[in-house]
Amino acid sequence: MKLGRLNHIGVATPSIDASIALYRDVLGATTIGEPFDLPAQGVKVCFVDTPNAQIELIEPLGEASPIHGFIAKNPAGGQHHVCYEVPDIHAAKTWFEGKGARVLGEPRIGAHGTLVFFVHPKDMGGVLTEIMETPAGTH
Repeated sequence: MKLGRLNHIGVATPSIDASIALYRDVLGATTIGEPFDLPAQGVKVCFVDTPNAQIELIEPLGEASPIHGFIAKNPAGGQHHVCYEVPDIHAAKTWFEGKGARVLGEPRIGAHGTLVFFVHPKDMGGVLTEIMETPAGTH
């Protein structure tokens, strides 16, 4: 297993609209996707393109959202996770588990439409880490 490309940094936010304004008006982002609901994950998502990766803005969809607790502890929002690409999600899951890392659930479809899983922050230097299968037709 080899560390893949940084795909995105997940930023939890209480308001995607306010975050879009920040990235557009203060940071000068020009390519910002349309926000969309991802009910299976309990979040609303929006991607902001940067020259070398994306920022994934994540807003909770109600109190059952896994992001709801993060926002409760961090009312202004903040960095939630980093996401790296891998060529084979199932091989990566097996590799992480073989290293003793706690994989949080089974691979599931993420916001990019490819399989993802998360690795517990206590096993990743304090950083919640998303592992994402490289989307077909890229890189």
